[in-house]
Amino acid sequence: MKSDIEIAQEAVMLPITEVAKQVGITQDDLELYGKYKAKLSDECMSRLENAQDGKLVLVTAINPTPAGEGKTTTSIGLAQAMGKLGKNAILALREPSLGPCFGIKGGAAGGGYAQVVPMEDLNLHFTGDFHAITSANNLLAAILDNHIQQGNELGIDPRQVVWKRCLDMNDRVLRNVVVGLGNKMDGMVREDHFVITVASEIMAILCLANDMHDLKRRLGNIIVAYSFDGKPVTANDLNATGAMAALLKDAIKPNMIQTLEHTPALVHGGPFANIAHGCNSVRATKMALKMADICITEAGFGADLGAEKFLDIKCRKADLNPDAIVLVATIRALKYNGGVAKDDLKDENLDALKKGIVNLEKHIENLQKYNVPVVVTLNSFVTDTEAETEFVRNFCEERGCSFALSEVWEHGGDGGIQLANAVLDVLENKTSNFKPLYEDDMPLTDKIETIAKEIYGADGVTYSPAARKELERITSLGMGHFPVCMAKTQYSLSDDAKKLGRPSDFEINVREVYVSAGAEFVVAVTGAIMTMPGLPKKPAAYGIDVTDEGVITGLF
Repeated sequence: MKSDIEIAQEAVMLPITEVAKQVGITQDDLELYGKYKAKLSDECMSRLENAQDGKLVLVTAINPTPAGEGKTTTSIGLAQAMGKLGKNAILALREPSLGPCFGIKGGAAGGGYAQVVPMEDLNLHFTGDFHAITSANNLLAAILDNHIQQGNELGIDPRQVVWKRCLDMNDRVLRNVVVGLGNKMDGMVREDHFVITVASEIMAILCLANDMHDLKRRLGNIIVAYSFDGKPVTANDLNATGAMAALLKDAIKPNMIQTLEHTPALVHGGPFANIAHGCNSVRATKMALKMADICITEAGFGADLGAEKFLDIKCRKADLNPDAIVLVATIRALKYNGGVAKDDLKDENLDALKKGIVNLEKHIENLQKYNVPVVVTLNSFVTDTEAETEFVRNFCEERGCSFALSEVWEHGGDGGIQLANAVLDVLENKTSNFKPLYEDDMPLTDKIETIAKEIYGADGVTYSPAARKELERITSLGMGHFPVCMAKTQYSLSDDAKKLGRPSDFEINVREVYVSAGAEFVVAVTGAIMTMPGLPKKPAAYGIDVTDEGVITGLF
């Protein structure tokens, strides 16, 4: 059996100019990065502004397990299947982070015969967007520390610096550091911190900004510290906004690549969903909606994280209205939730399936609260049995969901025809009455508790004294109307990664809260979740290499 990277490297790609023509994009609309990658120009965005929007389909999943779910693979395969059926469809996906690529999760280009290419480029440096975000973030950090060193005219309290440096790599030793060591000219000694680039506020800002004007407005509103008298100090106060925007001038433009079957894909931005808002850029999604009749997008990790943030943050802020939601599950993952060891998942086990399917049940219930039609798809494995598949089909249909099998990993677009037809049936015959879970004017604590109770199934929320105090400060600063971005483990509906299935009798523990004033949301950090991940004992980096001929191996 061929590996994902072997399949991708054997693919015959079309020039990106040819791919773009399928959705009415000319060469003049493109800024080429070689033959197979391009950015969409600002002029292209302006030209498309008055075009009619297509239908928006969100792909999400149950909680991830070591057995795998295949959300991005399903998204890509679904788009390819739409093409097989003669539909004008386009993808809007996130860019992968280097952290997981060299850590444990791997890349994010899909898998099997449902991939976007060039896969190696996408999973590594791509068009440099993440590097630009990292540079802009760290420029602001440098300007902040330099201001303190050069007389501190703004009266910044070094004990209340909240801006963190970032790096797009899993590097646990940088979580908590001391800067300014050395002599007097080396800056003030203080504690500092790093987050991974995909958890940075600038990543969120880039993904939520509508245009350069909006980007600069948001960058300028970033709160970097508080003064000795308790007033917030912003990037505008430090005169850093213009230089940061200059670094992001090209990064704000969406990227276009293609699937293995030459379906256009806009891949832009990449916030994690467990520690950030987990959605590709608003600009890419809006452009995709203008280019095609159907835009297929995905949100990170399980529906309790990525989909919730897509629906409560991205759709709210960008005035997007999803027409359908595809919820991806696998029989293997459901049996894992039912207590079966990873090595035994290939064996038929209806008892474990019945026990573990409660995880899928909760996600169905959650998504239906947004009044958007749901299609459940089983990402098929050869070890699945007919009895197991029929059990899941009946379970979903009894709960008012459409159901379809997906075999896109093995068969590409042909393996997604059943799913594509199910989605088309929903788009043509069911109505979406999308509404976010909570209102803007609810207090922040009520928003957090609404998500905890309605989405996670918690009994309530506990707060550390520091978190409660920060919520009060954020509200007093006039930002209590912001939506909430929950930082929580992806592996469980609770904040305890070990609680599989559908946990009950638990509370969500909020240990830290901070405001992303530029992104315009409030982050609530729960449980033991970290905003700078670490590498596993045997990182994926150990198996990655490049041949003397320049061919990358082991990326998957």
